[in-house]
Amino acid sequence: MSADDLTINGCTIKPGQRLTLELPVTKLYTHTPIAIPIHVISGRKSGPRMFVCAAIHGDEINGVEIIRRLLKLSVLKRLRGTLISIPVVNAHGFLQHTRYLPDGRDLNRSFPGSERGSLAARLAHLFIEEIVKQCTHGIDIHTGAAHRTNLPQIRAYLDDPETLRLAQAFEVPVLLNSNIRDGSLREAAVELNIPLLLYEAGEALRFDELSIRAGVRGIVNVLRALEMLPASKKKSTGKKPFIARTNNWVRASASGIFVSRLNLGSLVQKNAVLGVISDPFGENETAVTSPYEGIVIGRTNLPLVNEGDALVHIGRFGNAGNVADEVFEFTSMYQEEPPPHYPLDPEIE
Repeated sequence: MSADDLTINGCTIKPGQRLTLELPVTKLYTHTPIAIPIHVISGRKSGPRMFVCAAIHGDEINGVEIIRRLLKLSVLKRLRGTLISIPVVNAHGFLQHTRYLPDGRDLNRSFPGSERGSLAARLAHLFIEEIVKQCTHGIDIHTGAAHRTNLPQIRAYLDDPETLRLAQAFEVPVLLNSNIRDGSLREAAVELNIPLLLYEAGEALRFDELSIRAGVRGIVNVLRALEMLPASKKKSTGKKPFIARTNNWVRASASGIFVSRLNLGSLVQKNAVLGVISDPFGENETAVTSPYEGIVIGRTNLPLVNEGDALVHIGRFGNAGNVADEVFEFTSMYQEEPPPHYPLDPEIE
């Protein structure tokens, strides 16, 4: 796909051009127009065309900051091909601090959508037709849901060799060969033969510095793997991330107050105590144990739980101890680095 044939909403973007445009969605009942903001960087030389999007769930805002920082990097002046950045796909949800659209539907269960369907279906259809179908690759940025936080991880269809290659290039320690959800953007991309990575990190309605910095670096790594950016002068660690082909949530066996000291990335042994559910007086306590060995890749941040609530998300690996060491090294790297010099992170340049 060449860099000189991209048209979005009737606007043609020429090689060497960089611009921000809007893709009209609908109007509020106040007659206020709602649009998807899009920033396009078209390199002077032809190459792949990749989209990076965030806030498909309107309350998952880490990706908005990731894209903001990404677009500040001066290395993008050397881009080959085209980078299409969409920081806020679900503008309705973003405005209302909610995951959903006004019709109560989840946009990421509405792809590929339809031109005459619900609001969610129409938005999904518009995004597929105007953005996804014009690209060769994609990265979709998410966080945990409300009151849940995720360890930085890539979820993707890893049985596809190209998708696996790019997932490994992202350089987070954990990859999930995740089942494709019906109606998800990932499912629609797979059906179009477009390799797509889903980056999960952090919590809804919160900025997480480690997740943001790892996300920016990861996207740049993928652009380099696609030869859209020049190779880094720094040598890669050469370490391959660990793939979890099974992951499960441990759920509350009782209602009460959940107390746990587990951190993301912690190694848990089979039958290990993950925390305790107690009544407010501490008179009745129920231990929460892990049915298997693995790594904590997600957890609830809300201590008030009902029976059946998801508490701890555990990724299962054949060598969980090694994974825990790699996760510790990964998180330590970002903690030891000096804070980024806004608006640029010199470690990426």
